[in-house]
Amino acid sequence: MNKRMEYLRSMTYPGRLIIIGRDMSGNYDVIVYAVSGRSPSSQARKIESTGDTLWVKPTDERLLKQGNPDLLIYPAVFLNEYVAVSNGKQTKDIKRYVSQSKNAVEVLNSSLSNWEYEPDEPVFTPRISGCVFPGKNAALSIIKRSEEGKCLRFYFEVPLIPGKAKMVSTYTGVNSDPLPSFEGEPWDLELEEKNEINTAENIYEALKPEEKQPDLRVAVACVFCDRKKLNLHKVHIINRHERK
Repeated sequence: MNKRMEYLRSMTYPGRLIIIGRDMSGNYDVIVYAVSGRSPSSQARKIESTGDTLWVKPTDERLLKQGNPDLLIYPAVFLNEYVAVSNGKQTKDIKRYVSQSKNAVEVLNSSLSNWEYEPDEPVFTPRISGCVFPGKNAALSIIKRSEEGKCLRFYFEVPLIPGKAKMVSTYTGVNSDPLPSFEGEPWDLELEEKNEINTAENIYEALKPEEKQPDLRVAVACVFCDRKKLNLHKVHIINRHERK
């Protein structure tokens, strides 16, 4: 595991995270969406591929009802000649706006203007989002709550450089109450793997807990987008409940 990936190893509880970058060959743009959870309702989920959409869905309806289904079930990734990704139902609005601009920052700025952080007091989970036009440009966004209760919006252009990536997560990685929101600019990561399978496995392994600590991993999905064949997406999904 490269040193940059050790950032993930240091995060006890990242919540949800998005990674956007380009593979070492320069032929594919890479998007990773990962889910972790502490509560039984958050753990009772999986990522499922349906058509052009990767959904976060329940594995146990009974446990899911202990949480807020409106925040726990959503389309996480839309795949087309673009990629829209987020940790909530705002993904639908990102998809809606991609026809109005081919600039990823502009798409996120416009599509997320009416969204705020999640209403899950006292955590107030940030909304993290991303948009990628393969072979062209990409961006990440985080919407979070300030200490004064105001809504803060940040948008970051992601340079698509072979072997490099940027990451945002909902939390800093410290497992405390209340959970501290992600701070600062997206983290730099290195992408050394040659395909979507090895990349997903590497991220999943990096999120593995230390010995005798609870395993908070839920799922990891990795997408490799061909820069020349824009509708060609290679997808690999890891759901922890399927590995027991």
